[in-house]
Amino acid sequence: MSLISTNDAEPADPATRGTWSWQLPDDPVSEPADRDTGRAPDRRKSRKWLAVALAVVTLLNVAALTTGALYAVSIDRAINDNLRHKSDQLPAEEKARPTKTSAKAINYVLMGSDSPDAGDVRHGRSDSLMVMHLAADRKSGYMISFPRDMYVLIPGHGKNKINAAFALGGPSLTVRTLERLLNTRMDHVAVINYGGFINMTKELGSVTVYNKHPSAYQGYKFPVGDVSLQGDEALAYVRERKNLPCGDIDRTERQRAVLHAILAKGLAKETITNPAKFLDFVRGVSRHITVDDQLTEKELRKTALSLRLRPKDIHMLQAPISGFGTSPTRQSIDIVDKKKLTQLAKALRNDQMDMYLEKYPEDNPARRRTSCGAR
Repeated sequence: MSLISTNDAEPADPATRGTWSWQLPDDPVSEPADRDTGRAPDRRKSRKWLAVALAVVTLLNVAALTTGALYAVSIDRAINDNLRHKSDQLPAEEKARPTKTSAKAINYVLMGSDSPDAGDVRHGRSDSLMVMHLAADRKSGYMISFPRDMYVLIPGHGKNKINAAFALGGPSLTVRTLERLLNTRMDHVAVINYGGFINMTKELGSVTVYNKHPSAYQGYKFPVGDVSLQGDEALAYVRERKNLPCGDIDRTERQRAVLHAILAKGLAKETITNPAKFLDFVRGVSRHITVDDQLTEKELRKTALSLRLRPKDIHMLQAPISGFGTSPTRQSIDIVDKKKLTQLAKALRNDQMDMYLEKYPEDNPARRRTSCGAR
């Protein structure tokens, strides 16, 4: 069964290399590591990158499915022994949640947490928030980023920055906030221990990303161009925002780029063909992810096998904002573009994200240059 088709690789465009794109290795935006080879990836490697399209959630299971039988059992064990499930990731108040309108489309909520224990709100906060929408026909996927400073209503707590939902009530309150904001049912949750995930660069070795804006933070300097990052330096790179032209928007793009670079290196040929090294990578990724208890191994495998994606069918979007402002408590905030958000919510509910993207192509960060995501 063919899960995906690929195109020949092309040289990278320096103007777009810094944008996070959960796409396959032959995409010139998202795979700087292969830009010198000029070769299309083989089918086995392309299948593994389906996991990237699902933004970590199915990465490990797809790898187990498509790696040779010689050590697929070991990969399965590495996943099952380390990937954690928790029963409190989704809201318990079933009656208060939106009704699912598209039976086959799937919405994943992806959160990055600074807590040592992904999903534990006592010692961390959520610095990244995304919704991954898989179309019912599995021929397209849409990754929607929600800037942490978006000023929204958090159920039971009044208006605040959207990332406050995680600190106030963990993943379940974050899901409730998104469901109220979008009036759309969220199906599954994956919380990534962000600091631990970034620190995987110590095991993999440094990762390289294209840096669009020069900055300095916590004693590290990041010039324009390709920069190699590892450990504390990588964490400093993805946490800086005050010295970046678009602040939180640029920081979000940096986070995407580094996460992508880690996955790219973990799934590179030299890693895949080294069983010991690849197993270490799988264990490391699994160790830093917590999912809801409904996202079973069977469900992950079923979804992965149903995909019919091509590289161009993975789309990156940002939730619409109309500008920037200051909250009553004197905090810098991103102001929601209510008109466009209403249309985004409708597109999510009715599985018509293709029509939304056609109408608002500027919401794709890869096409944005200087507007900082505001109209």
